[in-house]
Amino acid sequence: MSTLAPVAVPLTAAAVVDGAMGTVLDSIVEVERLMASLSAYRAVAIDELHRLALAAEGPARSGPGRPWSPVVAARRVAASELAAATRISEREAEQLVADSASLVHELPATLDSLRSGRLSYRHASILIDEVRTVPAQSWPAFEAAAVPEAEARTPGGFRQRARAVRERLHPDSIADRRRAAEESRSVQLETGRDGMAWLTAHLPAEQAIGAYRRLTEMASSLGAPDEPRTLAQRRADVFADLLLDGMVSGSGLGRGVRASVLVTVPVLSLLDSGVQTSSAIMPASLEGYGPISGDVARRLAAHAPSFVRLLTHPENGTVLSVGRERYAVPRDLKLWLRIRDETCRFPGCGRAAVNADLDHTVDWQHEGATRHDNLAHLCEAHHRLKHQTAWRVNQAGGGALEWLAPSGRAYRTEPAVRLAG
Repeated sequence: MSTLAPVAVPLTAAAVVDGAMGTVLDSIVEVERLMASLSAYRAVAIDELHRLALAAEGPARSGPGRPWSPVVAARRVAASELAAATRISEREAEQLVADSASLVHELPATLDSLRSGRLSYRHASILIDEVRTVPAQSWPAFEAAAVPEAEARTPGGFRQRARAVRERLHPDSIADRRRAAEESRSVQLETGRDGMAWLTAHLPAEQAIGAYRRLTEMASSLGAPDEPRTLAQRRADVFADLLLDGMVSGSGLGRGVRASVLVTVPVLSLLDSGVQTSSAIMPASLEGYGPISGDVARRLAAHAPSFVRLLTHPENGTVLSVGRERYAVPRDLKLWLRIRDETCRFPGCGRAAVNADLDHTVDWQHEGATRHDNLAHLCEAHHRLKHQTAWRVNQAGGGALEWLAPSGRAYRTEPAVRLAG
């Protein structure tokens, strides 16, 4: 009795697509696992960088502010080296240094799960963020409860579960923690696209909710049948009006003082908009943000008395040098340098120059002159880093700075605006 060969059934188009999708998804899952594994490797390497920085630190150096201990100096050196080498912000680098130390030395189960790809670095970051808010003696119990949850949930779902674990293990009452948390209240600015920005505030919950509801009430009161703005747009306008003018434009709601900001306006930006046909004309710049449109610049320059109106090039008579006669920087030179630098001049730092120190590149006590070519803005943290660690800097001409890291790597920062000297 003969056996018939099985007849091959042709695959449908849907089956072919489903099979291809499955293969692609398998590849994506494998890539995610490899990325998690590489994140674990990176954490070990970053911790080694920190260890080497600590080993290289000698006695505390003198400089502005209170001297750093070798431990603090090593942490700052490791973070600044990492930020400069990988082109990330120093805040992000500091976070990576701290998180890597926690993974390598205090959270072995989390590091093992990350290395094997059972959880992502985002999950690990959430776990670290939450575990740091409980006492050290509770870390092993927290990790034991949290890692299985991280391996089974999305980052958002895991955050909720991790907070539940935190509440169960935290020895302090929520009232006591609230009082301590209030110390972190702040307001932050983040630039956006197309002439926009985000202004956010970290406040006690009842204050934030109350302020939002109040904005909503005021915005709702401005509604009318012919009102073209949405409620969200009116809410944003009320918020800006109250903070900048102390009252809502055209309504009389609120009263107070006006804010003051700095706008740098090239000469050609003050011309009528119909004249500006060349894309070579440099845009105006709003301090702390960057380029703004010519229309906005002209409006600020013509109608906003709370804005300091300046030209890109300083007027005749601006003091560029006082030699060795005085240490203090005169007001017109300060303003000139503030326009030139715009931010702290350490590689990658974006802190505003208006809140930074004017540092003598060659120290005054080492015969450094109070000149535009020996001065640059450094935020407090990087001012101290320059004086209290092995970071070094030289003026390279034209406002450019050349930095030499303790590792031997070299970096160059350029001025935001090149001004005629």
